[in-house]
Amino acid sequence: MDVMGDKATLLETGRFVQPADREDPGTAAEEMRHRLAAEAGDVDAMSVLGSLLLRRGDLDGAESLLRAATAEGDRAAANNLGVLLHQRGYADEAAGWWRVAAVAGSAAAAHALGRHHRERGDEPAAEYWLRQSAEQGHTLGAYALADLLEHRGDVGAERWLRAAAERGHREAAYRLARALDRRATTERTERAERAGGPVRPDRAADAVRSPADEAEQWYRQAAARGHRRAALHLGAILERRGELKEAGRWYLNSAKDGESRAACALGFLLRDAGDEESAAVWWLKAAQDGDGNAANALGALHAERGETQTAERWYRAAMDAGDVNGAYNLGLLCAEQGRTAHADQWYRRAAYAGHREAANALAVLLLQGGDAAGAEPWFSKAAEAGSVDAAFNLGILYASRDDGAAALRWYERAAAAGHTDAALQVGTARLREGDDQEAERHLRCAAGGGSAEAAYRLGTVLDARRPPAGPPVLGEPAAEKTECEEWYERAAEMGHRRAQVRVGMLASARGDVVEAARWYRKAAEAGSRNGAFNLGLLLAREGSEPEAALWWTRAADAGHGRAALRLALLYARRGQLAQGQRWASRAVDLGPAEVAERAGRLREALQQELTA
Repeated sequence: MDVMGDKATLLETGRFVQPADREDPGTAAEEMRHRLAAEAGDVDAMSVLGSLLLRRGDLDGAESLLRAATAEGDRAAANNLGVLLHQRGYADEAAGWWRVAAVAGSAAAAHALGRHHRERGDEPAAEYWLRQSAEQGHTLGAYALADLLEHRGDVGAERWLRAAAERGHREAAYRLARALDRRATTERTERAERAGGPVRPDRAADAVRSPADEAEQWYRQAAARGHRRAALHLGAILERRGELKEAGRWYLNSAKDGESRAACALGFLLRDAGDEESAAVWWLKAAQDGDGNAANALGALHAERGETQTAERWYRAAMDAGDVNGAYNLGLLCAEQGRTAHADQWYRRAAYAGHREAANALAVLLLQGGDAAGAEPWFSKAAEAGSVDAAFNLGILYASRDDGAAALRWYERAAAAGHTDAALQVGTARLREGDDQEAERHLRCAAGGGSAEAAYRLGTVLDARRPPAGPPVLGEPAAEKTECEEWYERAAEMGHRRAQVRVGMLASARGDVVEAARWYRKAAEAGSRNGAFNLGLLLAREGSEPEAALWWTRAADAGHGRAALRLALLYARRGQLAQGQRWASRAVDLGPAEVAERAGRLREALQQELTA
């Protein structure tokens, strides 16, 4: 067993003894002086010389001197004699001498005796002696007492961790930081639950630091003393705060000391900064040390490069390291390669281990294979475990069975977790029910999440509430765009064809022909028959009838009845009666009713002229 204590307080000499391989002439002379004094009967010299020999490993030489000094009542010698006997395996005799020294007031001996009793399972005795040591200011005693109390769940542990940390004990500083960190997390969670949502850090009183701030201080102190896990946690705090340069420095310090998680985190930091090659170096180091997350990162890196065999090897390494993501990523890799049976195997392995996204992926795979009955329980398992995508997929599954109520329940669950498409589905359902307020709320969420369809539908909801616009007043400045126009434009910019047509119509109503034509053309070129028809109208009004005919033809060929009627009228005016009759017949077939009626009358008139 290692010597219990540091150089000065354990040996209680007030001196630091250099190891034998670094002795200098001055040290040798000092030892000789103590030896001569000891031979002359000096008790203090016997105690100091015995401690020197004990530190050197000369147990035989030290024992006689320490026993002699102990016999004269020297408590430091009694403590060190206990250390010597413990090293020789005489634990009970060692404890006896530690007791003698502890009763005489030795804090180091009380610490050693407390450790002895704890190893024997006698916690009450251990606490008694460790408390004696800690209350005398012994750093190791304070830490050992805190460790004992924390093991029992005693709230008094923090006081002694703090005492040891304040005296420079780095492990105590780290463990105090962890305790404060956990408290800060608990407090944030409780505040969030009371408020019903995320809560910002409490900055109410500048004079009182939050547990999170104090935790950071102790992480920093422990990290500065070389504690690699403290450096890892400090780096994580700084990274979350956006202080990436300093975070990288602490990750680097921790990684160099062998902390694989820090090496992995440093890799992600470098990857995000664009230095993929350096990231791979640190991921490799972490993966070789058994970090599954780093192995997965390496797998993903090689997969992106098309090096599938190497990617698979690293995913397997992650799985062997106990990281279930390795099996999930193997499933994804196999699915991308069309190896469905292998994908099923790896997804199942991860899903049975509790990986919710693997359960969802497995369900999707089964659904694609036509096994809806087999997919449903996996979707349910994933959704109950918190997979938002699985909840949305369950909504789709129930909707395909015409079970709208069940589908809506799952859509609402996914929407509440921020799923954009689910929010669109809920918003659409509320529109059908006539609940415009709820529809608007969900459509805003979906549109804010980037859904073009939701932005368009939100525009229609807001548009329906607008009062009808009056005739423009001469000299009156153009009105600012309404909110509904802004949502239409957002959808249009994302390529939504109906929104593009609507934006064109609004621009046309404002008299902005160029802007209207631009949006109609975008919609028409993307395949919108309404866009093509409206563009034709605009071009015809501007005198470009031949080009208008081209766009009407495109619209009519896509099934637009009014475009077919316009073409029939155009060819009739030009005297091309047969073509006019053909487009009139087409308009009759396409409708709607009022178009079909007009086109029918036109067709009959053209027929009469052709047979006249």
